[in-house]
Amino acid sequence: MIFRSPYPDVTVPEISLTEYVLQRAEELADKPALIDGPSGRTLSYGQLAGAIRKCAAGLAQSGFAKGDVFAIYSPNLPEYAVIFHAVASLGGTNTTVNPLYTVDELARQLKDCGAKYLITIELFLENAKQAAQQCGVEKIFVFGEAEGAIPFAELLDNDGEPPQVTLNLKEDLAVLPYSSGTTGIPKGVMLTHYNMVANMCQIKGYRGLTIDWEKQTLVGVLPFFHIYGMVVILNYTLSQGATVVTMPRFDMEQFLGILQEYKITFMHLVPPILLGLAKHPMVDQFDLSNLRGVLCGAAPLGEGLAREAAQRLGCIIVQGYGLTETSPVTHIGPSEEGLQRPASAGQCVPNTEVKIVDIASKEELGPNQEGEILVRGPQVMKGYLNNPEATAAVMEGGWFHTGDIGYADEQGYFYVVDRLKELIKYKGYQVAPAELEALLLTHPAVTDAAVIPSPDEEAGEVPKAFVVLREDTPTETLMSFVAEQVAPHKRIRLMDVVEEIPKSLSGKILRRVLVEQERARAAGGS
Repeated sequence: MIFRSPYPDVTVPEISLTEYVLQRAEELADKPALIDGPSGRTLSYGQLAGAIRKCAAGLAQSGFAKGDVFAIYSPNLPEYAVIFHAVASLGGTNTTVNPLYTVDELARQLKDCGAKYLITIELFLENAKQAAQQCGVEKIFVFGEAEGAIPFAELLDNDGEPPQVTLNLKEDLAVLPYSSGTTGIPKGVMLTHYNMVANMCQIKGYRGLTIDWEKQTLVGVLPFFHIYGMVVILNYTLSQGATVVTMPRFDMEQFLGILQEYKITFMHLVPPILLGLAKHPMVDQFDLSNLRGVLCGAAPLGEGLAREAAQRLGCIIVQGYGLTETSPVTHIGPSEEGLQRPASAGQCVPNTEVKIVDIASKEELGPNQEGEILVRGPQVMKGYLNNPEATAAVMEGGWFHTGDIGYADEQGYFYVVDRLKELIKYKGYQVAPAELEALLLTHPAVTDAAVIPSPDEEAGEVPKAFVVLREDTPTETLMSFVAEQVAPHKRIRLMDVVEEIPKSLSGKILRRVLVEQERARAAGGS
């Protein structure tokens, strides 16, 4: 069975990514587009469009041309949008890099994509220099000023007349983000101008999310290097006339202060931040009364946490679902009263087909049958860079194999259970870590949790939990709490109390880190 959107297909205009994002810049010239949260530095829509033109002209004069790759190794700043769209408007490709990458991790990405230029901030400049030397990067730019790099401001010192470039919208890459690598080495995901514009049109065409974006002030706390922050916050909301307040990194007190100071009305978040908003005592010290809604994505959100956070914040909370390889959005939850499903990842966006297939037989399944989620639509990537084998492994007849396990109900609401590669195999039964994590988070003593497979001679694997506690609670009590609510094969058999759960900047639990720690511990005999 193929599942489709409850809303009609949309027409995708034949325009570049930058043209789509700046479609209202002239009309809203004096309105703030981007604000640096800590300093208050502001770029209006008119200033943003003008800076992009000047930056594009400066890049062209410096030798950057269509087909070249530009690496952005930076935290969130208003200028991130300027360099990003200057590159895209010249027919260049942005490869966005996690600013917390080590020299080796950065070098691996720069080498793989053949980056010509790179931009960073002073704090990360030393790493950037070392990595660039290994990879043939020709020029390093820096936001602000720092020794050994070209100031970003030099790119803006011109007449603002960039060269005209002809784009093949369905072939030319606008961005080359790297998949998160939670289950393996990150791969370059080739996304075209058409992929990106199509996905933003699909988001707009999902009429169940009734938000007047032009009236919203959003917080840009999710990293722009990650597809969620890049498309849904930095690009889509700007295309709709919203104001985005950027944050270079997450700090709970500063985050709450920005929500209060800038009267934030809507937030795109990930479960770890929402968990903090639901449980942290500091939240009560700030005025968040302007908040109207939250869209949560990047990892499964349990219904208990969704309801707890919605009640405390006094706003609607909906989920979305997508992947780097799908530009990213494939599903959004409706915001209308009566249509909300707190535990659901939402319904298909327009122009998107989704099917669930049996993990073993690959047969198509119907409603309420659990299997792998496959997606087909104009937002699906061109493929993985320099990796035809990996591309072929996930693409089949236009269908992208997400590697996620889930099901859809009779109304087409999807529920994502877990990653296929992270399922625990207990005596032949499949156990989803995310389901057990969501249950643990409903216990008042638990502030965070992760579950991984632990090798077991009899069962093959058993679920092992790692928990961060608010108050001393026996692990036996927590394991019994879960056991009362799940089938016997899903019971947590082992548990450790830890100070924190390792997570990526995009909010995904890094279970592979915990698995590696467990293996090292077992090998050491401790």
